[in-house]
Amino acid sequence: MISDNVRRVRENIAEAAIASGRSPNDVKLVAASKTKPVDAIKNAIAAGVDAVGENRVQEMMEKHSFDAYSGAPLHFIGNLQSNKVNKVVGVCDLIESVGSPELLRAIGKRADSLGIVQNVLIEVNIGREQQKVGVLPEQLDDVLGQASDINGIKVLGLMAIPPFYDEIERICNYFDTMYKLFVDMSVKKYDNVSVRLLSMGMSDSYTEAIRAGSNMVRIGTALFGER
Repeated sequence: MISDNVRRVRENIAEAAIASGRSPNDVKLVAASKTKPVDAIKNAIAAGVDAVGENRVQEMMEKHSFDAYSGAPLHFIGNLQSNKVNKVVGVCDLIESVGSPELLRAIGKRADSLGIVQNVLIEVNIGREQQKVGVLPEQLDDVLGQASDINGIKVLGLMAIPPFYDEIERICNYFDTMYKLFVDMSVKKYDNVSVRLLSMGMSDSYTEAIRAGSNMVRIGTALFGER
């Protein structure tokens, strides 16, 4: 049952949050619902997830037409191409996966044309993987500076997907590095920027991510089962 899975994940989140000196309420649970049917998403929302995250624009639009996300904020957590920006801005409450200044500007242009402000996170390529999008750590300060000059956006924090390793300790090293970067960026003073969310950790690593400082986790398999 999805409700049982949500309760179990909440318990694990609470334990990890308390171990890191925080309240369980400080950590947001995003249900990563790629390939999952509308009924499963509605069950997860009814069970109390904080938000729903989708990876694919077309799939998101189809589910949205069936009112799948009613009752919870909608996040876009996948690789967003510039030619799909118009279909996401104003529909999603938060775009977590903004990995370049060019994408920031495209989002800002669309949001400004709609008369809204689109909340976003900057995706950091913390593992420096060539096959992944994202801003390199040393570029982040400059990108936030560029964001301050873009109308129509509000940068609320950072997101990262570390490289996958069988040894969780190696993944934790990336979590620790991301948290230090998050702390450094949170004290920067830029217009349109308020770094207060750190989205990292998925089904196989969310408790470790929370202990390292994450306050938003994206959980799919542990809630919905295997794809």
